[in-house]
Amino acid sequence: MRYKKPVSVLVVIHTPDLDILLLERTRHPGFWQSVTGSQEDVESLLQTALREVREETGIVATAPELIDWQQSNRYEIFPEWRHRYAPGVSHNLEHVFSLCVANRNVPIKIAPDEHLDARWLGWRDAAIACFSWTNRDAILALPHMIQLLREGSD
Repeated sequence: MRYKKPVSVLVVIHTPDLDILLLERTRHPGFWQSVTGSQEDVESLLQTALREVREETGIVATAPELIDWQQSNRYEIFPEWRHRYAPGVSHNLEHVFSLCVANRNVPIKIAPDEHLDARWLGWRDAAIACFSWTNRDAILALPHMIQLLREGSD
């Protein structure tokens, strides 16, 4: 059996108006999240983020469009998912990215083996809807992160 690496990405997809795209997990109806996924083989974190966005939403983003927050979260892997990882692995290191799309009308093609549905919510409602604390915290930090980016480009 090939085990998953305990290294992943979280990509918060949003519009300029801070509407957030959330995906509902297939195996856990009612669990909403942003794009997430584990790093594979020798992929860079950026390559992982681009692949996961494409696989989970159908959005083909480019490297310059993704913002690497240079932030990571270490969290305990839910016991029901630990069998995917090598024996003794109990924690994952998740790296945060964001992707701004023009508007809610961007075509979304979910991966039916991973997600049941997709929806757009305002950032506050999206943060409340997320089951993951790391996802919630990233969404709550998004307005501040965007402000920092704007100030940095001035």
